[in-house]
Amino acid sequence: MSFSRTASSFEELSVLKRRMETKPVEQVLAHRYSHFQHYLWHAIYARERKCRQLEPLLPLDAEVRQDHMRFVCISDTHEKLGELLPRIPPGDVLVHTGDFTNFGDPEAVKLFNEQMGTLPHTHKIVIAGNHELGWDETEDVTQRQEPHVNKPGSPQGYKLLSNCIYLHDSSIEVHGITVYGSSWHPLPDYPFFRERGAALHKEWLKIPTGGQVHVLMTHTPPLGHSDSWHGERWGSAELLDCIEKRIHPKFHVFGHVHEQNGVTTNDETIFINASICDHNLDPVNNPILFDIPLPAGQTKQVL
Repeated sequence: MSFSRTASSFEELSVLKRRMETKPVEQVLAHRYSHFQHYLWHAIYARERKCRQLEPLLPLDAEVRQDHMRFVCISDTHEKLGELLPRIPPGDVLVHTGDFTNFGDPEAVKLFNEQMGTLPHTHKIVIAGNHELGWDETEDVTQRQEPHVNKPGSPQGYKLLSNCIYLHDSSIEVHGITVYGSSWHPLPDYPFFRERGAALHKEWLKIPTGGQVHVLMTHTPPLGHSDSWHGERWGSAELLDCIEKRIHPKFHVFGHVHEQNGVTTNDETIFINASICDHNLDPVNNPILFDIPLPAGQTKQVL
């Protein structure tokens, strides 16, 4: 299924965006059951929220159109990007939603940067995951547990990324399309951890509202969308609420839960778990592609 089957033209996307901007942005509070995410989804949210599975949006060999921006999505490569390189198709924007290293070691970051530099995509956008140790300047490292206690990672390791754009609580506009990235997640003892509930909710409230963000990048999934592992739900309830009631992105790309590579939708946002590695850290999955029509007056040509 291509993007054109979801929004047949940029005019339709623009109408949707205007409709979102004209309605009030709902107040979103942290859910009282957010710490019991499995119960929250199955007992409450699954009855009132939409979530349906989609087939891959585009085949890997789909032609790159001049009037569309081709996004190529990957995540959780865990130092196996070199094995994936031959399977990454061309496109305009490559997005990686974190965990490209195992422990954030400087050598691993430098190798990742070199490998990213070999790819032909004009724009390469990256966020950190929980395995990029040392990248979160707010982390209390005394709370780390084995095997990460004595692994410093690379403090401010994002400064080693010269071949891609690093986002955290920030955005970039690419030919009129806004991409926002945030690395927060609810898994304890790692960088970018925030406890479920008010603490994590506070971080999601930083994301621009009302359809201003077209492509949202996070490391963690939202609750209910490609977030199941061993029969439990691992996604963030506050993230889902903010997406559906405040942010309204057209696409949300994430990873973190390796076993759930795939695409879902709530009939407004398309959710993409772009995890490449499985639980054994073997790079078994392929990238996931989607297109967004170029806004009126925009071209891919760089002046």
